[in-house]
Amino acid sequence: MRLEVGNIFIKDVQFGKKTEVKSGVLYVNKDELCKVAGEDERVKSVEVFLARPGESVRIIPVKDVVEPRVKVEGPGGILPGFMTGVEQVGSGRTHVLKGAAVVTTGKIVGFQEGIIDMKGTGAEYTPFSRTNNVVVKVEPIDSLKQHEHEVVVRLAGFRAATYLGLAGKEATPDEVKTYETKPLFEQSMKYTHLPKVAYVYMLQTQGLLHNTYYYGVDVKEIVPTFMYPTEAFDGAIASGNCVSACDKNPTYVHQNSPVIEDLYAQHGKTINFLGCIITNENVTLMDKERSSNMTAKLVEFLGADAVIISEEGFGNPDADLVMNCNKIEKKGIRTVLITDEYAGQDGGSQSLADSTPLGDACVTAGNANQVVTLPKMDTVIGYPEVANVIAGGWNGSLQADGSIVTEIQVITGATNELGFHYLTAKTV
Repeated sequence: MRLEVGNIFIKDVQFGKKTEVKSGVLYVNKDELCKVAGEDERVKSVEVFLARPGESVRIIPVKDVVEPRVKVEGPGGILPGFMTGVEQVGSGRTHVLKGAAVVTTGKIVGFQEGIIDMKGTGAEYTPFSRTNNVVVKVEPIDSLKQHEHEVVVRLAGFRAATYLGLAGKEATPDEVKTYETKPLFEQSMKYTHLPKVAYVYMLQTQGLLHNTYYYGVDVKEIVPTFMYPTEAFDGAIASGNCVSACDKNPTYVHQNSPVIEDLYAQHGKTINFLGCIITNENVTLMDKERSSNMTAKLVEFLGADAVIISEEGFGNPDADLVMNCNKIEKKGIRTVLITDEYAGQDGGSQSLADSTPLGDACVTAGNANQVVTLPKMDTVIGYPEVANVIAGGWNGSLQADGSIVTEIQVITGATNELGFHYLTAKTV
């Protein structure tokens, strides 16, 4: 499967009479966007704001982030199963408004939603302080249950991103990148001198606002399956979860998976990248055993010499991570794990809820319990008082002057377990 990705660099976003891209600026017709995002009888109101890098703006609570993309050539469309049918995606040509993002916000639906600051201390922890954000504030009608509230806001963000993505359909990209994964037998024989590497892509699927979708299907309803890596770039994986903001994978992160990007960058050079196995994170022991068994079986069937395994979330999913590691390692296939840590505010507690001696190659995305003070912002889009209840905050986190004392757990993407963040390690 071969996909060309045409990146159209967006350096600024402004409101205008017509939604279009000119000279690196995304102009947005606010009224049209509000109408498109609100095309659901369950939506009571929609407001649209702009938040640019360096501005004194706080977005709270953040629900999802989506990158505007459009299918230019090839089958299917962006966000299959939601915005288009379920035709196979990941081939042809896709245009991307690189540097732009749709951020959804509104009344809190769960306690595990996030914060994006566009400047100051918080901006240093989130990758979305560096995107030109079109913020869509959605208020559903009263009396909706929590899961339906989440659906309404999620789909509004998808519609908004699809609408904006169309602005790039006729534009000339500033760069075009090509990604290709061939059918398994052909791919395995292409670089016989290089180690064969697969990617085990764990997706948050614990239910109760902890859901991820593949072609519109809740992944907790499926068994582990093979995915061409390029499918992710067309939005085949979409977020529907309200887990802790620091290590949640918003839809934008799936669209730009840095693990897949890095594996493609080494493909044909140091490794032979075979493809992805998507698997779920379950609640019951039986479900965990079933999925980890099938994941290990698929890795073995592919003939992989090594795998990278990434986690989403913490605590209960740590058991899925360790089961996958143990069962794959016992087949003689080396693993590298990507996770983050909840080691307490002093860094002295056990980092993961489960562990294994076989997990001897592990990349950490940081300690989510680290405490920071987020300075007051001149503009707040959303509801600042939820700083006292979202995961990582506490009653009293929001200070009288508008600043917030909190764990970095509240910051969207702060310890993202695909490595889509700005934390680094240093030797002391």
